[in-house]
Amino acid sequence: MEKLHDVKAVIFDLDGTLIDTEKYYRICWPKALAHFGYEMTDEQALSLRSLGQPFAPEHLKQMFDDPNLDYPAIRAYRKELMEEALARDGICIKPGAIELLTFLREKEIITAIATATDMERATRYLKKIGLEAYFDRIISATMVKEGKPSPDIYIYACGQLGLQPEECLAVEDSPNGITSAYRAGCRVIMVPDQTEPENELKELLTARVDTLSDLIGLIGD
Repeated sequence: MEKLHDVKAVIFDLDGTLIDTEKYYRICWPKALAHFGYEMTDEQALSLRSLGQPFAPEHLKQMFDDPNLDYPAIRAYRKELMEEALARDGICIKPGAIELLTFLREKEIITAIATATDMERATRYLKKIGLEAYFDRIISATMVKEGKPSPDIYIYACGQLGLQPEECLAVEDSPNGITSAYRAGCRVIMVPDQTEPENELKELLTARVDTLSDLIGLIGD
């Protein structure tokens, strides 16, 4: 695999990429929807990974053919279920995260977060697991008009870092996140979490690696 040259910043997704929380979304979305009388399959739950506003509400309304689906209420209940699960189990850092973040600090490469999670929760999660100090900026999709898979969040993140998208490396685990970063013009690395990339998604990737620490060999001298 070829080395990645001229990487000035690495922008990370949060859920499923840096922290092992995506599996809870996969469980909690179906539970929340069942509470409101809807039956969601595992495949449907996976389609919601990193899906932001305004896409998620419309996606669910179309999924269940119900224009009156109460997305805010369902999402609020899903958030309650998530908080209960994380309070019970704790938040696990993904393998290789600390090694990679330490390496990037040593190399003086800028680091940022670009997440669908709101700012309060993203900051709280990072503080709780001791990762907040590793990042120069935390960008939430609540700061832009459209969330992932729109390119807005990555375009905004690059602007906040004062860099061109091609100077930034995005690290993602989900199809919606990968599409967002690619459409913004970033080079994209996938670290699969819940699923492997299908052929169409592979075309958008600069590389696919098993763990975050594998990026050290790609970026290193």
